[in-house]
Amino acid sequence: MDRAALDEHVAGYTEILLSAGATGRRLTRDELESRKEHGRRAAEAGLALRGLVRQHLVVAREALSELPRGSGAALLASVEQAVDAFAEGYERSQHHAVRREEAARREFIDDLLYGRSDLGRLAERAVRFGLSLSQAHAVAVATGPEPYGDGYPVARGIETAVLSRFVGRQILLTTKDGRLICVAPGDQPEVLAYFAKQAYAATDGGRVAIGRSHLGAGGVVHSYEEALNALDLAERMELDGPVLHAADLLVYPVLTRDRQAMADLVESVLGPLRKGRGGSQLFIDTLAAYFDSGCVATEAARRLSLSVRALTYRLERIHSLTGADPADPRTRYTLQTAVIGARLLGWPGQEE
Repeated sequence: MDRAALDEHVAGYTEILLSAGATGRRLTRDELESRKEHGRRAAEAGLALRGLVRQHLVVAREALSELPRGSGAALLASVEQAVDAFAEGYERSQHHAVRREEAARREFIDDLLYGRSDLGRLAERAVRFGLSLSQAHAVAVATGPEPYGDGYPVARGIETAVLSRFVGRQILLTTKDGRLICVAPGDQPEVLAYFAKQAYAATDGGRVAIGRSHLGAGGVVHSYEEALNALDLAERMELDGPVLHAADLLVYPVLTRDRQAMADLVESVLGPLRKGRGGSQLFIDTLAAYFDSGCVATEAARRLSLSVRALTYRLERIHSLTGADPADPRTRYTLQTAVIGARLLGWPGQEE
C-alpha cells in the first residue's frame, strides 16, 4: 500500500496521541469525529483496513518514544479510542456503499425485467452487472411454498451453486416478487437447466418455468414474461412436471388470443353440462382427465378414483347433453378445445 496514502489518513493522529497520552485524558468529541472522517475517506479511497490499522500502530509506537516514562497505559487507551473511531467511520462508509450498490442493482433488475428504461442506457448499465445485452438471453423463474428474497438462505445457496458450476459465465441471479430468477445467455441452456434443478431441490419441490431465448434488452423482458405466463398457465391448467418450457406451451396463448371467441365456444359447447347432475365442473373434470390420459378409459378412471363403468356413464351423459361424443375423433377436438378454454378462462366459476 502506498505510504503517502497511509500517511494522509493518519494525519493529525500523532498530535492527538501526544496530547492525550501526556495527560491521560480521553479523546474529545472533535478528535473522535476527525478519526471517523479519516476512516470514511479511506474506505471511499478503496484502502484496506488491515494496512491502515497497522499504520496507526506504527505511529503509536513512534509517539510512545516522545512521551514521559510511564505513559504507556494512557497511550494504549488513546490508541484504542482512536482506532475504534477510525474503524467505525470506515465500516459505516462501506455499509453505505453496499446499500447504494444494492439499490442500484435492484433498480437495474426492475428496469431490466419490466423494460422501464432506455434500452441503450440499460445495455450500458448491464455490463456493470455482468450481462451483455447485445446477445440473446433466456430467463428462468422459480416459485416455491414461500416467497424468497435476495438474502434468504435458499437464494444464496442456489446462487452459490450456479456460479460455482459455471465460473466466468455471464449469469444474473436475483429475486423478484418472492420468486427466484436466473438470466443466462440464450445459447447456454445448460445454465438454466442446472438452475431449475437446484431451485426444485432447494424449494422443496417448487416449480420452474423457462422462457424462450430473445435478443437484446427487450428480449429479457419478453422471456421473463413468457416464464411468468407459463407458471400461471401451469396453475390454471393443472399441468404436471416441475419444469415448464414456454416453447412447449405456445398453443395456449394462441387459443386465448381471441378471448371472446373462446368464451363463445366454451359456452356453446359446454353450457348444456349445467343441466347434468353435479353441475358442469364435474363433467369438465371428467373430460380433462379423459383427454389428459390419451382417451384411455381405464387410466382416466384411475385418475378420478372411479370405476370404468362410472366413467363410461359420465362420458355417455356428456354425449347426451352436448351432442358431442368424447370418443368420436370427429367431435373430440371441439370438446377438448372447449375444455382447455374453460380451464384457461376459469369457466364456469361459481355456478348458481
